Amino acid sequence: MSLRSRAALTTITTTATASTRLGSLTSQLSLRQNPSLRSSLYPIATRTMASLPSTMKAVSFSKTGGPDVLEYTESQPLPKLEQGQILVKNNFAGVNYIDTYFRSGLYPASYPLIPGQEAAGTVAKIQGDNPLGFKEGDRVVWIKQGGYAEYTAVPADRAIKIPEGVSDEDAVGGFLMGMTALSLVKEAYPVKKGETILVHAAAGGMGLLLCQILRDMGCTVIGTAGGPEKCALAKENGATHVIDYKATSGPSWVEQVLKLTNGEGVDCTFDGVGKDTYEGSMEVAKRKSKVVYFGNASGAIPPINIARLTAKNLSIMRSTLMNYIVTRQELEFYADGVLDLIKAGKLKIKVHKVYPLSEAKQAHIDLEGRKTVGKLLLKC
Repeated sequence: MSLRSRAALTTITTTATASTRLGSLTSQLSLRQNPSLRSSLYPIATRTMASLPSTMKAVSFSKTGGPDVLEYTESQPLPKLEQGQILVKNNFAGVNYIDTYFRSGLYPASYPLIPGQEAAGTVAKIQGDNPLGFKEGDRVVWIKQGGYAEYTAVPADRAIKIPEGVSDEDAVGGFLMGMTALSLVKEAYPVKKGETILVHAAAGGMGLLLCQILRDMGCTVIGTAGGPEKCALAKENGATHVIDYKATSGPSWVEQVLKLTNGEGVDCTFDGVGKDTYEGSMEVAKRKSKVVYFGNASGAIPPINIARLTAKNLSIMRSTLMNYIVTRQELEFYADGVLDLIKAGKLKIKVHKVYPLSEAKQAHIDLEGRKTVGKLLLKC
């Protein structure tokens, strides 16, 4: 973690109120400047942990389809490092909906592919220049592709050191989703204290983090979830009101949101569900408000006629985290923000289940079946 980034986010862990702590992220966002890292100041390094194996356990797929296309092997060749990469021995990998998008073919990719956008583990080898100062044995969490494996070759600038006091499970459990949540409330739609925000799938991994963050920002949070257990969990994690969209009787979730807002609608909706909710998300939008779509858990959203936005001067957006963390400084900004909140106990990570790497197929089945509450991890 860079000193510049740690200093910029000090207020997160020290300010008395959580809203001020999170607000500091916005004030610092406009002040970010890319640091100059001169590799000539650092020695060339190629350090190797003793007795690295030649093969490893991994999950991959060679064609698109359902969970059955995922193949587990214990004889995957160890990845070869390129200049500027580090070899990470993964401890836990995160399972995210984006992994299912690549597997199903919704997102294009080259095959065979080892899925997995994030993992936490230890540095086993460093190749070439080492301007970020990684050492063998450092605990890191990273974002890239290839997490469903014992080892991953990771560009060094996509890895972040895990601070003392944060476990590998919490680091990876809150990494991609936590950065996504912060980017949604800080850049996709800069949330203000006192606003009413709708969060779909409020008991999922992303939803639980969004509810906590929005509560601490002083918002009224309306969550949707499926079933009494999920509704209770969403409320425990910061939702002011929770609507059970699986209820077989009574008004629809759209009608309930409008009733809770006296017919006005919400200031913003964060919709990671997609096909099943995108219409309703526009229906419950307040005049001059915004709907931010960021996922396709129920399927991709069909084309939207832009004329539909006229009635309310409505804004819509399809947000993705990757466009907010292109530079190293941007990645550090959001990663350090999440890790500092976790370390301070201000962001609780709910892990639904840890699966053996060999059971990645079942993890996908459970995730897509929307049977889970919180985050799914693979033990690498």
